[in-house]
Amino acid sequence: MLNVLRCKKILSTPITLCRRMTNNSDEMKIWRPQDHVPKEVQTLLARKHPNHVLAFLNVVQHLKLQRRTGWVDHDIDPCESISDHMYRMGVTAMLIKDPKVNRDKCVRIALVHDIAEALVGDITPFSEVTKEEKHRREWETIQFLCNELIKPYNEIAAKEIMEHWLEYENISSLEARYTKDIDKYEMLVQAFEYETRYGERVDLDQFWSAMSSIKTEEVKGWANDLYTLRGETLKQNKI
Repeated sequence: MLNVLRCKKILSTPITLCRRMTNNSDEMKIWRPQDHVPKEVQTLLARKHPNHVLAFLNVVQHLKLQRRTGWVDHDIDPCESISDHMYRMGVTAMLIKDPKVNRDKCVRIALVHDIAEALVGDITPFSEVTKEEKHRREWETIQFLCNELIKPYNEIAAKEIMEHWLEYENISSLEARYTKDIDKYEMLVQAFEYETRYGERVDLDQFWSAMSSIKTEEVKGWANDLYTLRGETLKQNKI
């Protein structure tokens, strides 16, 4: 049984309310995943025989359409989508050499760790949304996706996806720890690629503070090599 204490704690914390304008008056309303389900998904679910597979995939589609907020905020256009990030994380997980690590499990965790962002969006630490509220929204979205869209078709898949997501959130296994580190490493690779492509037009220094969050020796080695290469590249470009 996975430890869900953290997520339960999230749900018990004070809720940040989102403000909506209705008939020129302020209405305070709690963010709910059901309120952000695309219309085409609602139509599929309202049918006499709902197509839960297609409904779920239509939601997942939004991971392909949403750009990663950190890059958008730094005026990088075009920039990667949420699913671009998750895909390369999955491929990166296949390269792990540590024999103690179940690489297949890492790939699966990588593919679902940001899946709630299909409805929640990519909320960064610089957003007005608090960290507690961000986690509440994501946890409620995972429950909605697994229980309302996936479970009616495949109960086992719903259980697996929720467990992998919780495992990543709680960092409750070696595989989750590796995937957390790969999440940071892939972001650094992307930052280096944008720095190389756009040069002094972009300032992505703040992203490199993520180096300190990487804990596993293998991924830390990848990140250190990348950081060294970045330094050499920046030096060459200034000559």
